[in-house]
Amino acid sequence: MALAVCLLLDPDTDHAVRRLWSGLEAAGIPTLLTHTHRRHVPHVSYAVLRTFDEDRVAAAVDSLPDGPPLALRFDTVGLFPRGRAALLPAVTPALLARQEAVVEAVTGTGADLHWHYRPGRWVPHCSLTTGTSQDLLPTAAVHAFDVLPLEGRAVRAALIDSGTGRHVPLPNLP
Repeated sequence: MALAVCLLLDPDTDHAVRRLWSGLEAAGIPTLLTHTHRRHVPHVSYAVLRTFDEDRVAAAVDSLPDGPPLALRFDTVGLFPRGRAALLPAVTPALLARQEAVVEAVTGTGADLHWHYRPGRWVPHCSLTTGTSQDLLPTAAVHAFDVLPLEGRAVRAALIDSGTGRHVPLPNLP
């Protein structure tokens, strides 16, 4: 089980990603739509924590300043090890600064941050597939390029338990 601090997308962008997930599923490519608990939502994770005190993490993130909606422009597809594909947003100074602030806040609670989310290593992404055969990844990319570029905004944030899909909305948008 892990806990993620996630940016959630505006309704139109959320719907576009869900349509893409559905199209990939129809092509025989498993997505987050059918992965594990089937409660996944389109998101971009600022931080994924392996060990944590959820109350302390929530308080730390709540203490960060509330920011305006964050513009996201997904222009490309990233392919990662173990059959993972994702939409990649342009990396902006605002996105990096906000992620670094979240990481500093949550690690200040003693939480163990997954190394992929350390500043300088983090690749912001919106997951499409997990555990897909490498033979299907090019097909997944072709489907994704049918919807790119995709412009949207992060308008909310939540803590998401990866094991159950439970969402805890955050009162601010760090």
